[in-house]
Amino acid sequence: MRKTTRRTTRNRPLVRVLRDRDAGLLLAGVVVSGFGTSALWLASGIWVKDLTGSDGLAALCLFAMWAPSLAGPLLGTLADRARRKPLLIRTNLTLAALLPALLTVGSADRVWILFAVLLVYGAVGVVQDAAEAALVATAVDASLLGDFNGLRMTANEGMKLVAPLAGAGLYAAYGGPSVALLDAVTFAVAALLYACLRVRERTPAPPATGRRTRTAEGAAFLWRHDRLRPLVLAGGATMLLSGLGSATLYAVVEGLGHSPAYAGPLYVLQGAGSVAVGLASGPLLRRLGERRFAAYGIALTGAAMALRAVPADLAVLGSGVAAGMGLPCALIAGLTAVQRETPKELLGRTAATANTLMFAPTAIGLAVGAALVELVDHRVLLASCALALLLTSVALSQRRASASRTESRSASDANPA
Repeated sequence: MRKTTRRTTRNRPLVRVLRDRDAGLLLAGVVVSGFGTSALWLASGIWVKDLTGSDGLAALCLFAMWAPSLAGPLLGTLADRARRKPLLIRTNLTLAALLPALLTVGSADRVWILFAVLLVYGAVGVVQDAAEAALVATAVDASLLGDFNGLRMTANEGMKLVAPLAGAGLYAAYGGPSVALLDAVTFAVAALLYACLRVRERTPAPPATGRRTRTAEGAAFLWRHDRLRPLVLAGGATMLLSGLGSATLYAVVEGLGHSPAYAGPLYVLQGAGSVAVGLASGPLLRRLGERRFAAYGIALTGAAMALRAVPADLAVLGSGVAAGMGLPCALIAGLTAVQRETPKELLGRTAATANTLMFAPTAIGLAVGAALVELVDHRVLLASCALALLLTSVALSQRRASASRTESRSASDANPA
């Protein structure tokens, strides 16, 4: 019986990830802090709207949290200048100490404090993401990175389904300061979880180059790497096109004859699709490899865009599930490949640069899509995005096939008959 149990455990990587002490602590830290973040991003917009009555200022809350990601390559250098575990503990404690400042925001003339805190929040979050990616590569077995990143995606998407509602409910009952205190507690708990990690890290050597050179090293490594560059660029293109398509959401809902509230179930279905693919990503990555996994996910995202253009409830609801399953594939594949292929001393900068290249295009797509949807029929826009996504998928697949043929020829030349 014991042999059978051990063999079964070896064949179930998800169980191995959850049973691994350090992997479980890392995942718990991500889940706890992610819950607080998801609760705050929605509550902060409601808070600003209530205090100022301005839709524009309310929308700026999310932008304030996101804007520091544009400085990802620069902020990522901080994750390579220190041991990642102590850095994560310090950054989580910093946010836990910073958030109570929001208790002073009680009128429109103090809203600037909220925006200042959100900007710092976003900047620290970029450093945390880079440090987490690097620490995961150290603490988690390389064969389990895909499973861990899939579980991380599942946890994040699950939080997005629950935490915003919890934040809105807490805000409605007790006001904005209560949400800020909740978020502060989640960061304190995350710091405690990271402190329990049993990870041995070497102190990084003093930098031998200037700050500008160090900042560029992550981007230069990505650009020179034949396997990482296509994955990261395809991920960025996918997020750009996804942003364009997302801008059509309310036009799609209106075309079906529903109220804007109909968008709620679509978000839920998309989140459910992301949760499902996150659980399956580890086995799929081992079977398909990063490029094919990403290419199939991009193609599924393109199919979701095409479905959304069909004026039928069943098609649009199905598109939500398909988009949720397809969109994370390129992101999971890209991050996993970066963690596997990047030297440890470069991983913070490289991961932060990859995150910027993959996530920043979303905002560009949303902005361009918001302008185009007023000028172009939303079905034409969705069909164009679907075609572009399918072409991106084909291009990524062809790059993989070309690389495989090159490797085969090299092997034949090295081992002549």
